[in-house]
Amino acid sequence: MMHSEWMSRALLACTGVAALVIAVGVGYASTTRPTLALLAAAIVAVAGATVAQPAALPALAFALVVVTARVAVGPVDLTVSDVALGVSFWPALFMSPRPFSRELRQLLWLNAIYQTTTLFTVIQNPFTANRVEWVHAWLLVSGALIIGWAAGRAGLAKTALALLLLSSGILAAGTVVQGVTQWAVGDFSPVFPQWPYPMHKNAIGCILGFSAVIAYARPSWLGWPRWGTTVMFWLSVTGIGAAQSRQAMVGLAIGLVVVSVRNHPERRRSLLILLGIAPVLAVVATMVRDQLASDNIHNSAFQRLTWFEESIEAWQQNPWVGTGLRYWYTDTQYNFQPPNGILEVLATAGVVGLVGFLIMMIGSLVVLWRLDKTYGTLAFALLLSRLVQGQLDLFWVAVQTSIPFLVAGLCLGLAARAAADSRPRSTPTQAVPAPTGG
Repeated sequence: MMHSEWMSRALLACTGVAALVIAVGVGYASTTRPTLALLAAAIVAVAGATVAQPAALPALAFALVVVTARVAVGPVDLTVSDVALGVSFWPALFMSPRPFSRELRQLLWLNAIYQTTTLFTVIQNPFTANRVEWVHAWLLVSGALIIGWAAGRAGLAKTALALLLLSSGILAAGTVVQGVTQWAVGDFSPVFPQWPYPMHKNAIGCILGFSAVIAYARPSWLGWPRWGTTVMFWLSVTGIGAAQSRQAMVGLAIGLVVVSVRNHPERRRSLLILLGIAPVLAVVATMVRDQLASDNIHNSAFQRLTWFEESIEAWQQNPWVGTGLRYWYTDTQYNFQPPNGILEVLATAGVVGLVGFLIMMIGSLVVLWRLDKTYGTLAFALLLSRLVQGQLDLFWVAVQTSIPFLVAGLCLGLAARAAADSRPRSTPTQAVPAPTGG
């Protein structure tokens, strides 16, 4: 019996025993602690779904990965997105189809290179947030890749991506409605959504940038009708406009260019989109220029320039390995996250970490570019869009960073499944009768 099969059966057995124990506990606690009983029942339901379909939980994670609301349990304070990734990672790791494809293994090794280069700063700067973030960064990349692979390889790619789009659509609708309400009373300031939970304008902007690229790409395997992706695209774009997230606008423009130039069959539609990108970029440049020309030294443009300078100062304290991941949790002087991906890696992990980061990101883009366009274009566009977004604001943020790698894993799993289905199945050879003597 193969090792992976043994691990899968062992996990199934443990899950079944755990579910039985929890079920007994639910019955015991239902009369005295109904809330706890309800939570336990939900765990039993999820465990049962996992046993029936190991990829169910990884697919469900696509609906929750956009949720930035925080869950605090004792000293642990995580986003719902982090919890969804952490919980769905284990069935994806132990029960997803094997072997991993060559492309997935390449991406995992590229992330391992980055994790190795940042291990130096973990050793050099021994504080808790540093160690926790090292594991967290690995989950956002390799964990997300494996979760996406599990859903795609099991044939749930269409369901998983649809869940991601529907969740993003709910957030977009809330942002647009709030924007209309603000505009109706003459308030044209950026929208910070409050429903279904409070979000920063850049968080919602980046998430909707991803959903807009997915809807515009409209991969054939998604199975949505044209009107559905069109509505999703313009709803997402309107939400970005309401939030006035400049990095989301630039990232979206890059993603649309990639999809349009590489493999979009509708040339007229692509040309119209490309013509519409130039005015958007002009608006972004005008907004930045106006802020720099104003007398308000506390606006976001001037604040970023100050943070850039202070981030370089923080990096210079330890140029080779940095001052530690999430050092702003413990540093009273530089108590902010650098609003630029390159500067953040430099300040946190030094030159060594930056080399690993560039190897990981550039290598991942190369791997995805070489993938079959049917699957690779969307993954490449989202990852490049995220890389651009992260140079204009925070990069290592749970939701925004995990989504591109989650979709990349999904595309890799689906590509591997399609390749496996296209291989001719071997048939047992018929026995040749022995010659008879005569």
